[in-house]
Amino acid sequence: MTERKQRVRAAFDRAASTYDAAAAVQREICAHLLDLARAHPPAAPVRRLLDAGCGTGSGATRLVDWLAPRQCFALDFAPGMLARHVGRPGHAAICGDLEHLPLADASVDAIWSSLAVQWCNPARVMAELGRVLQPGGTAWVATLGPDTLWELREAFRGIDDAEHVIGFHGADTWQQSAIQGRLRVAACQRVPTAATADSLRRLLKDIKAIGAHQVGSGRRRKPLGKAAWRQLECTYERHRRADALLPATYDVILLALHRSA
Repeated sequence: MTERKQRVRAAFDRAASTYDAAAAVQREICAHLLDLARAHPPAAPVRRLLDAGCGTGSGATRLVDWLAPRQCFALDFAPGMLARHVGRPGHAAICGDLEHLPLADASVDAIWSSLAVQWCNPARVMAELGRVLQPGGTAWVATLGPDTLWELREAFRGIDDAEHVIGFHGADTWQQSAIQGRLRVAACQRVPTAATADSLRRLLKDIKAIGAHQVGSGRRRKPLGKAAWRQLECTYERHRRADALLPATYDVILLALHRSA
């Protein structure tokens, strides 16, 4: 596992106990992904479902209720997240990497993946999803695009040269990677979605509570000083909305994918 992935894994391990309470925007994204799934349903009953990058499992609850699979493989590489799946009827908790899925070829009928593949190499993860998906099966994927947290990136430009916001791949990259992974793109949508809070400090705390803070090699190593923090707050204020809340935009990319029979 690369050093970057180890940092991502550690961040989500630490966030396991706080994730659900702070994940309002993630629940909204899951609702959008479920709408896409209903618009592009599986062609046959789903016996085996893979929740790829399952987190605490709350995101796929409504999908599982709808599809009623015989077995749900809940896969995540953060053990802290997986601990919440132990003992769930019909759930098999698997600790694994999305780029190296510990599943056999054509072993699942459908795949749900919400806000997990953005931490991966697009070509590798799409090749793996295509490999384990049964011919004729369907995958629904929500990932993040390059405009994610653009307000924060903009506000930090006057502070230092560190990478405070992770750069994510665009929709074209994900579609091309899916095609190379033997998956047909049935739909691709971009749905900007915003997390909100009454202060920048609270907004950043919520981002950290879900494990989505900066974990790249270019991140800042030292805390901001008081003057820099005041400057950051002042700059971010220009984004305050009419409802008096500060937004942090997630550039959400939704994909409905089919494996050719």
